[in-house]
Amino acid sequence: MGLFDQIINSLDNSNREASSGQMASIFGTMQQVSDSYGADPSTVQSVVSIVGNYVRSALQQKRSSEGNEQAQAIVNQYSGSYPNPQAVHSLFSPNQEDQLAQDAAQRTGLNIGTIKEMLPILVPLVLNLLQTGTRSQSPQTGSNPVLNAFLDADRDGDVDIADMMRHASRYLRR
Repeated sequence: MGLFDQIINSLDNSNREASSGQMASIFGTMQQVSDSYGADPSTVQSVVSIVGNYVRSALQQKRSSEGNEQAQAIVNQYSGSYPNPQAVHSLFSPNQEDQLAQDAAQRTGLNIGTIKEMLPILVPLVLNLLQTGTRSQSPQTGSNPVLNAFLDADRDGDVDIADMMRHASRYLRR
């Protein structure tokens, strides 16, 4: 089952953290980022997709070295719809952060400085999306189907968070 399906299932499951309000907050924050930086919404979605790929790699590494619970703990601690530089620092070394910004700049046309300013907003946003599968009871356990789908993707290097968010947005408007 794909990431989108896991999020929709979490929205329909009262034992999971997901809510339409949480999704609305995620989409609203993306729109605010677009407005604040004068960037086209599709460009911001592209940056979110690139950030998602880097977050996935970092969380896979955490899970591999420290276990599912540590990956879930990062999601629980740093997810949100507000800027949090600690979220960036918890996942990325300064070199990884620079590489992410350079990659996103090359692929989107935004400048590196703008992308670095966006990271403390976008990283918690991606983690917030992953938190939708967290159990309402015992949120520290590693049984988050959204996080697991995200980390166990087909490893083709293409975790397109932006596409998933577009699908979820359409679903919520029904």
